[in-house]
Amino acid sequence: MTTDEIGSRAARHGHTPISNSTENTPSGGGKKPKKKRILLKIFLGLILLGILGLLAGVGLFWSYAKDAPKLEDDKLSATVSSKLYDANNEVFEELGAEKREMIKPTDVPQLLKDAVVSVEDKRFYKHSGVDPIRILGSAFSNFKTGGLQGGSTLTQQLIKLSYFSTKEKDQNLKRKAQEAWLAMQLEKEKSKEEILTYYINKVYMANGLYGMETAAQSYFGKPLSELNLPQTALLAGMPQAPNDYDPYVKPDVAKERRDVVLFTMKENEKITQKEYDDAKATPIDDGLQPLKQSNENRKIVDNYIKEVIAEVESMGKNVYTDGLDIHTNLDMNAQKRLYDIINSDTYVQYPDQDFQVASTVIDVKTGQVKAQIGGRNIPDDVQLGTNSAIETDRDVGSTMKPIADYGPAIENLNYSTGRIMMDKPTTYEGTNIPVTNADMQYYGALTMRKAIMYSRNTTAIQTFDAVGSDKSAAFLKDLGIEFKDFVAANAISSNTSDLGGNKYGVSSLKLAAAYAAFANMGVYNKPYYVNKVVYQDGSEDVTETESKRAMKDSTAYMMTDMLKDVINGGTAFNAAVPGLIQAGKTGTANYTEDDLVKMGASESSSIAPDSTFVGYTPHYAVSVWTGYKQRLTPIPFEYWATASEVYREMMTYLSEGTATDDWEMPDSVIRSGSELYVKGAYEEQLLPSNSGYESSSSWESPISSESTISSSTTPSQTESSSAQVSEPPVSSTQQTEPPISTTPTEIPQSSEQPVEPSTTPPVQNNAVRRRSPSG
Repeated sequence: MTTDEIGSRAARHGHTPISNSTENTPSGGGKKPKKKRILLKIFLGLILLGILGLLAGVGLFWSYAKDAPKLEDDKLSATVSSKLYDANNEVFEELGAEKREMIKPTDVPQLLKDAVVSVEDKRFYKHSGVDPIRILGSAFSNFKTGGLQGGSTLTQQLIKLSYFSTKEKDQNLKRKAQEAWLAMQLEKEKSKEEILTYYINKVYMANGLYGMETAAQSYFGKPLSELNLPQTALLAGMPQAPNDYDPYVKPDVAKERRDVVLFTMKENEKITQKEYDDAKATPIDDGLQPLKQSNENRKIVDNYIKEVIAEVESMGKNVYTDGLDIHTNLDMNAQKRLYDIINSDTYVQYPDQDFQVASTVIDVKTGQVKAQIGGRNIPDDVQLGTNSAIETDRDVGSTMKPIADYGPAIENLNYSTGRIMMDKPTTYEGTNIPVTNADMQYYGALTMRKAIMYSRNTTAIQTFDAVGSDKSAAFLKDLGIEFKDFVAANAISSNTSDLGGNKYGVSSLKLAAAYAAFANMGVYNKPYYVNKVVYQDGSEDVTETESKRAMKDSTAYMMTDMLKDVINGGTAFNAAVPGLIQAGKTGTANYTEDDLVKMGASESSSIAPDSTFVGYTPHYAVSVWTGYKQRLTPIPFEYWATASEVYREMMTYLSEGTATDDWEMPDSVIRSGSELYVKGAYEEQLLPSNSGYESSSSWESPISSESTISSSTTPSQTESSSAQVSEPPVSSTQQTEPPISTTPTEIPQSSEQPVEPSTTPPVQNNAVRRRSPSG
């Protein structure tokens, strides 16, 4: 039968003839083998890429690993302490250099082993230095939560502490590869017990202590073998964040961490449920002993060290693990003298042992903090405690006036030092809240120089209003001072409802730095403690002074000229140092009516919660705050001058052997008589009318607003000739408050007696103050 015949028969029966041609193949019949072949090729390609990737990874790992440092017992056992140098390149502290109590592998208590392994590396006895399960678990957890949980074993942690930087930015692929390689090598050379002991002896345990045996002796006064379960768990949990888990400084956080360790021990079946419950219920301070200072100098420099550590950590470095040489700006001799002045009665007489002082010394040309004390009579067992010199929770009072009112007025409105102001009944702008002076009196017409000299509150508020809060706030910000809610009360007070972790408000440090800008002819230097950091490889980071022009040189010079008079005959006469040219300002805060009720004191009581002084020469700025930790413990009137006395003693020391040079008047300023003027500025004279206390809008000025003050003019005469300027008397026994005039200016009578003012606007709903802060 022919092919054609077969085809014809198939066609008659409805069948399609069979053909070898691909064109006649059904649509899906030939593609399945094709897909399988493609998938097979992709699979083989992926395997090949995986093998190539693995080989590349192994090659990269080996290229990193071959450059890893060699394992050395000395490295594994030694601490990596940081040395702190003063300005004369002398070491004054070595963090972590204290004698360590080492423990042998055979002496490590089983309880401590169980605690450390449970919380840090529960498969410690099963892996070979690197734990793939832990790494994958951490990676999954980080992917799921977005966290940064680490996958390092105890062995890797020991290698990291011994050989590498602990900075997060240094945790790169190369470092991780070398860390893993060394961990595996260490596991081959040392037993698990030896590795665990190296770790226990090496870890940092806060307060300058290294090793858990050292911590046991220092914290509990006994060896590790005698610690109970909760005490052991506390120490086992500290190495991950020693300063955060410090039971002396952060007991609540330390307890949370200790309880985590206890929980992991229970989960790891190392303790029973009852043991867990009993230990968790134990107070965190159970058995804690008072800490002892590492050396005699430590108390003297402790506050300074705290700020050095904070500054170094802000650079992304760790003083406890990176082995740094930290060169600071500390003048050790000045620091010792400041400490002695504040902590003895040799120089200044204090009312009692609880009276507190905080002070900062700054080099005005560089912003370097040369000395700082943050408290008086600090207990021996306190290390890195509160440094009140950087805290902004107390009121610096009238030291705000030059930087919030008068300085901005010269800067923005070209006020002269001889500008006539009216010390008269005044209210906060837009309110009926009165502003009064400390002595509840008014001096009438007086120059701006006299207003500053006698620290009048009314003229300060009037000047603040004339400048405007925005310009005043901008002036302060250029001096490193900010307020989240800047209000009119800040013209004479640094009180603020929001400190923002010391970001807002004024501290001894900020105050000294701000006034240093006056001393430095208007150039502000951001204060700093660390001059240079040198790393173990010899590289270094040098701190550059952060400088900027905060005000015109005319503003700085004119303010300085007026602030000289505050010391030469004003509220700070007792800060004077014979033969020394200097300037400064007093500041005394006051209590609210509610405060006085709580204290059982009368409104006429001469008491204050805070008294401050800040002064400077062409070389140094020194600020001093005084008061009590408990704000409602008042400073008696006779000790309001203590702040300026501390300043006087410190500045006397700082100026020994230093030239008593004066500031050179810049070309932008002209002097006429005893007053200073901004060169080329327009002066609008405000003089009182015959009625005495009419609004300034009705006063007529003998100087036209169109007239220009020039070097040939005698503004002090034209400005003051028609005004009777009040000259309040100053007695030799006067304290730091404005003098009380023997013939006070008469105040117009009204149907209501003046209500004593608030230094906080009514919108704040804060208690109304008894009176405005004084000088």
